[in-house]
Amino acid sequence: MWYIDFLCRVPFKFPGDIMQRSVVKDPSLASAGEKRIEWARRHMPVLQSIREEFEREKPLKGIRVVACLHVTVETANLITALAAGGAEIAVTASNPLSTQDDVAAALAARGLHVYAFRGENEAEYYQCMEKALDLRPNVTLDDGADTIAMVHKSHRELLPDILGGCEETTTGVVRLRAMAEDGALGYPVIAVNDAETKMMFDNRYGTGQSTVHGIMNATNFLFAGKTVVVGGYGWCGRGFAMRARGMGASVIVVEVEPRKALEAAMDGYQVMSMKTAAPLGDLFVTLTGDINVIRQEHFSLMKDQAILANSGHFNVEIDIPALEAIATHKEEIQPNVVEYKMADGRRLYLLAEGRLINLAAAFGHPPEVMDMSFANQALAVRYIAEMGRRLESKVYAVPVEIDRRVAALKLAAMGIEIERLTEEQNRYLHSWQMGT
Repeated sequence: MWYIDFLCRVPFKFPGDIMQRSVVKDPSLASAGEKRIEWARRHMPVLQSIREEFEREKPLKGIRVVACLHVTVETANLITALAAGGAEIAVTASNPLSTQDDVAAALAARGLHVYAFRGENEAEYYQCMEKALDLRPNVTLDDGADTIAMVHKSHRELLPDILGGCEETTTGVVRLRAMAEDGALGYPVIAVNDAETKMMFDNRYGTGQSTVHGIMNATNFLFAGKTVVVGGYGWCGRGFAMRARGMGASVIVVEVEPRKALEAAMDGYQVMSMKTAAPLGDLFVTLTGDINVIRQEHFSLMKDQAILANSGHFNVEIDIPALEAIATHKEEIQPNVVEYKMADGRRLYLLAEGRLINLAAAFGHPPEVMDMSFANQALAVRYIAEMGRRLESKVYAVPVEIDRRVAALKLAAMGIEIERLTEEQNRYLHSWQMGT
């Protein structure tokens, strides 16, 4: 690994004077990264319009931002939009396998602080986060709440400078709401994940498509005629189940929440426990945000050559230590596919180390979907910059005016005109005197 502004290549390490430098895998990839960033930009018209607004108004001048996100082409367009608004930014990865090294190199070549490379081990992952926090942020952007957790656990001296944060994913929002309930949250956070223009589109259409893409890239799996077990029926689970069925699979949904389980049944899926589904599945995919969704008791029931994948944020949804413990042999048989041989001769295949399959083995969500998610992020950062000191230390929904603005901008970019209420209709909806 090399520092972007070193003329010679040196081994990866963190000397004390790294504050003004970036750590990326290969600086020579910057040109290729710029081309891919530009390709994505053309498919992100909402974020582009916000970037142009930011360039004119400079609403983030003097604001320092630490972004712990998946370092992809779509994220790069968010980062450059924030920079156009005047922000100083440090970027670090929110997953060891999701960084696109050419994108990291391109952002570093622009002079941003970038501490991210694909294949970080656990120590390097947290070292990169530590170096990003040297920027002393006013705003944190997270996908999984790791930066917020680190600030609260080991860098509480940073709390007075922080106006607020944004959280991009369901798993992170769950963690932050738990912190708020415990009175442990030290600054306000906006749950960008829960904006309708994020959750209903990014989580459903983005995760649905990109999860299929990652599985097919890793295995060339044929969905048609196979039985696919989907762990979780939130928006991500809905999206993947819909895509798997559309490709000809028989889909089983495993869900713990009665209302979601009922919805899955009404949507035409088989619904059952993981123990009942375990002998039936050819492919198992977890999308819950919880721990040990698939456990040893399930591994022992699975058929020979069953495939295991995760599209939840952390690699804890499949109990990998239990799988390692019961396997008699482990071997990587091709990139992103590890074979675990059982004592009875059965083989189970784990994809991408149980990490996010859609980013570890594919490109992640398409830019057209991330356009809305990152437009929400950009506008939420502006909101925090303007309102942060007036907010309490709790988890906030994205202001509805931001959510609606993003939807309106997306419709306009798609050339779609919607109906408008007449004055009479508006009065009827807001009055009890007009009767029926």
